[in-house]
Amino acid sequence: MDKRKRKLITFLCTGLLVVIFLVPDHAQGKGDLWEVYQRCIRPKEFIDLTYSFSPGIPHWSGFPDMKVSIVHTYQKDGFLTQNFTHVGQYGTHVDAPAHFYKGLRTLDEISVKEMIMPLVVINVSEKVKVNHDYELSIDDIRAWETKNGIIPEGAFVAMRSDWSKRWLHVDSFYNKDEKGQPHYPGWSLEALKFLFEKRKINAIGHETLDTDAAVSQLKSGFAGESYVLKTNHFQIELLANLYKVPDSGALVVVAFPKPKGGSGFPARVFAIVP
Repeated sequence: MDKRKRKLITFLCTGLLVVIFLVPDHAQGKGDLWEVYQRCIRPKEFIDLTYSFSPGIPHWSGFPDMKVSIVHTYQKDGFLTQNFTHVGQYGTHVDAPAHFYKGLRTLDEISVKEMIMPLVVINVSEKVKVNHDYELSIDDIRAWETKNGIIPEGAFVAMRSDWSKRWLHVDSFYNKDEKGQPHYPGWSLEALKFLFEKRKINAIGHETLDTDAAVSQLKSGFAGESYVLKTNHFQIELLANLYKVPDSGALVVVAFPKPKGGSGFPARVFAIVP
């Protein structure tokens, strides 16, 4: 690699989003992306945003708990295989547009180019401490942009509520009152429309069971989730560890299996932090 190109890569390593998309356009030889990886990606911190899933974890009340059985054992067969039975929307998972809308994209129709995105984290955790029914607003988005700049087109926008810190305490995660009504935060419909229509983002994610705050579902059902999926974009639910990543500057990688016609599946999501 000549000195000019090496200087370019070294300079662009300070802006990981730029280097990934600019350098390959001028690639000559097999080493360019490897150089980017060695210099710009490998040294970064990788944060897992995914829960391990198992029977008994928090899940939507309309779904059955998962089951695991052993098919082959080390002792009898010399190897281990397991049978996992669960709904697609279990654990940290992706919802495809087809989850709500027949004819819109299924998991196998989502391009792999949509699985790596700029990560925007809007932190409303302090407001959620005061009001467990809080809904992320356009004001929260504008406050983020005042500090960090305009949300980039094609971004993955995550709502940080710190609800994931309740994960190990299932009752606290559902947060039901004395009448059995859950209380957890969500997105306002106005904020979602702003993000998808004005900022042209690619996907959203959150730490809770639903896009919509639990109490707001009593009045408007799953209006927020319905809107997101109707745009033919996907979302990720039950994210973990958002408190470990910065509000801006990171990348997110969202990977999931490719079941034909699938409406949802457990996902593996992680952030690359500058």
